[in-house]
Amino acid sequence: MDAIVTAGGVPQPSEPLYEYTQGISKAMLDVAGKPMIQWVLDALTGARMVERVVVMGLPPEDKVSCPKIVSHIPSQGDMVDNIRAGELEVLRINHQARHVMIVSSDIPAITPEMVDWVVNTTMQTDEDVYYNVITRQVMEKRFPASNRSYVRLKDVEVCGADMNVVATRLVTTHDEIWIKLVAARKNALKQAALLGYDTLILLLFRAITLDRAVKKATQRLHVSGRAIISPYAEIGMDVDKPHQLEILRADLAQRQQS
Repeated sequence: MDAIVTAGGVPQPSEPLYEYTQGISKAMLDVAGKPMIQWVLDALTGARMVERVVVMGLPPEDKVSCPKIVSHIPSQGDMVDNIRAGELEVLRINHQARHVMIVSSDIPAITPEMVDWVVNTTMQTDEDVYYNVITRQVMEKRFPASNRSYVRLKDVEVCGADMNVVATRLVTTHDEIWIKLVAARKNALKQAALLGYDTLILLLFRAITLDRAVKKATQRLHVSGRAIISPYAEIGMDVDKPHQLEILRADLAQRQQS
């Protein structure tokens, strides 16, 4: 499987990480002696199930390394647009690609084994979208001070992961989905409409299970999909706030020593 690494985010003065980045890409933040994205690229390098890597939003002169990188694509300015452009680039290079892994550059604690687990688990079926989630118990056992936000469902509390898999056919045959996603990206009411207000109400009252929520949302978008509960907190431990950065700096410094 090919992977897209999204690395175009530059924190603005009003955002929590700006005091650390001061106008540079978040992906280039130092984490235990390496740019944060380099930890992610190292994991993809070691993963047996990843063949090629497309980096979105980070120019080649930033000097990160991965023998699997085939393209650096400039940021398209929006996460949805970046993902779509990355998928199109994967298809340009490998027109037979059926699925693509989308990996955020701010999950530096991932390992090759975790990447391979995601690929092997998702490829047990042939869906349009695979969305990884982590239960509150798994996340707080591994990173007790992470202070993540959770969705409370009838059967489980989960947070989203930052390593997911989508089918390339969504780019070539489902333009209406991308149009809806782009239109909704900064509008809470439109985002709720994508899920359906009935689903939103069920979520608010914790009256729906994870599987049922996924089924209703994918039916509304006219795609197939599966939520996968991951045993690895690392794929959901992203760096959005200073305390999360410090947690991962300490965690990965300890990994290097052991």
